[in-house]
Amino acid sequence: MSRTQLTNDNISAGGATYTSTSNPTTTTNTVNGLTLAVGQVWINTTTGCMYSCTDATTDANVWVNVGVGTGSVPLPVFMTATGGTITTDGNFKIHIFNSSGTFAVSQAGDAGVRDSLVYLVVASGGGGGYSGNCGGGGGAGGFLTGTATSVGTGSHSITIGAGGAGRNSNSDGGDGTNAVFNYGTTITSIGGGGGGFDANNGHTGGSGGGGGGGGNTTGGAATAGQGFAGGVGVSVLTLSGGGGGAGGVAETPSANNPSDGGVGLSSNITGSAIFRAGGGGGGWYGAAGAFTAPGGNGGGGSGGSGSSINGGAGTTNTGGGGGGGARTPGVGNSNGGNGGSGVVIIRYQFQ
Repeated sequence: MSRTQLTNDNISAGGATYTSTSNPTTTTNTVNGLTLAVGQVWINTTTGCMYSCTDATTDANVWVNVGVGTGSVPLPVFMTATGGTITTDGNFKIHIFNSSGTFAVSQAGDAGVRDSLVYLVVASGGGGGYSGNCGGGGGAGGFLTGTATSVGTGSHSITIGAGGAGRNSNSDGGDGTNAVFNYGTTITSIGGGGGGFDANNGHTGGSGGGGGGGGNTTGGAATAGQGFAGGVGVSVLTLSGGGGGAGGVAETPSANNPSDGGVGLSSNITGSAIFRAGGGGGGWYGAAGAFTAPGGNGGGGSGGSGSSINGGAGTTNTGGGGGGGARTPGVGNSNGGNGGSGVVIIRYQFQ
């Protein structure tokens, strides 16, 4: 019976053998220029150890020692952590923090992809303002997403606050509170700016995520890289600006239409695409139910329209801004809506 010499030329898509003077590693993704496949065999000609590939996952390959010698290629080590509400998406875990808490890492992953994570940090939205006529919509909470590398063991703090308060008297809406993820590096999203109130008092929207201005006033500026500015009010009595969103500025009011809130941003960090951090709609001075300004896609509350329709609240745990308050002439007032609370979401590979 003839024998076949094992050489680099023997490698193929699967079930082939490769010889080398060293051992394979978990990050051996190609062999002799070909993609690794389950069933391939690796022989270390120095030690005589033989390894079989039982799992061909990029950068997490599993090689089992089946030949002469002792020992096997170490199995990959993945991050292990607790905290928040935990769900899974394929090979990834997602930790959702709807309130302050701790992301506690009990085991750090191997250096590289297994010791890194993706985060989304959304601050709470600003509240809608109110005046004797109409109030600006609250700005969305700041929106930050990115990748953290070399995340070690320990307790990493998460801080999430309530949304800014909506108003039912002559005052700006309350600013939202910051959201913070501290894993050694501190990631801080700035709370949305509160909506402004009546131009007679010269107030504008708050800064931060960008609150909308009360009639004839300028909207609040946004925090660079986290959101967009609030809308401008165009009449002392009738039309207020909406709050800026994470994805765009508030609409400019026109022809009896108060300002829609600025659009938020979409993220698929949980495995599904979801918009968050939309601005609140601006309030309107006029008949109840007429020309209601919607909040921005991403949890922004709609603007008030007359005494029977209050400004809508920003959606909880989206960072949406609250809608501005309004008034029906000779009837009464409606309240500005509260801003929506923020959220912190963390995603990493666990298997």
